[in-house]
Amino acid sequence: MSRPERAFAPWEAPIVSRRVADDVVDRLVTAFALGLYVPGQQLPPERELAAMLRVSRTSVREALRQLSEDGYLEVRRGRMGGTFVRSDWGPRSAEHVRRQLVDRWDEFEEIFDARTLFEPLIARTAAERRTEADLEPIRVALQDYLEAPDHDASRRADARLHLAVAQATHNRILVQTSVDLRTRISLNLGAEPYTDEVRRTAIRQHQDLVAAVAEGRAEDAAQIAAVHFTLSETLIRDLAERAQGAGGV
Repeated sequence: MSRPERAFAPWEAPIVSRRVADDVVDRLVTAFALGLYVPGQQLPPERELAAMLRVSRTSVREALRQLSEDGYLEVRRGRMGGTFVRSDWGPRSAEHVRRQLVDRWDEFEEIFDARTLFEPLIARTAAERRTEADLEPIRVALQDYLEAPDHDASRRADARLHLAVAQATHNRILVQTSVDLRTRISLNLGAEPYTDEVRRTAIRQHQDLVAAVAEGRAEDAAQIAAVHFTLSETLIRDLAERAQGAGGV
């Protein structure tokens, strides 16, 4: 029997509805509002955004042009130039967020549910199976997170930390599940929702999680993970409520 083609889940499928560039705009405006990219931060190059979103560079370029015109982005020329986030909310942000989140809310509920089921399992298994060799990258990533000088460094360290914890399970399926859930919660843009308050909370939770894994306290690790991974969920729920409450603004 021939192998069936892989079906994309709705949240990871290539963007195909409406004009593609319009959907890229919705995705990026939502990302700005969630703190995936913050004011002053440089966006990845066009080719990287296109690869993340599985669209053409032409569509990304058109979306970035529209976002610049609408005041969300600033294009800087020269050797240190690039495309930088200028604003995390604008007059039409609620409209963009409603299309990106509210209209697809059942999909996000499934993502939240899957995280609730899998992330405590991953943390518990890591605490039960970790070796001394596993702990080194976990501790390095934690220290990098604590000392991160900016948003980019912080989110890179965060990703490395959770990947290292997942790898301590010594189960490739659990590792891939962790990566997949992170990809989905980040709108395929490579970073979880983020605020300064979330970072302050995450610092404590990361330290507690690493200690529980290192000391083999499996149930503690699971409980910490269960709480920690609701941080992104809460930000997404709050943003969806904000967009709905904004009405036609």
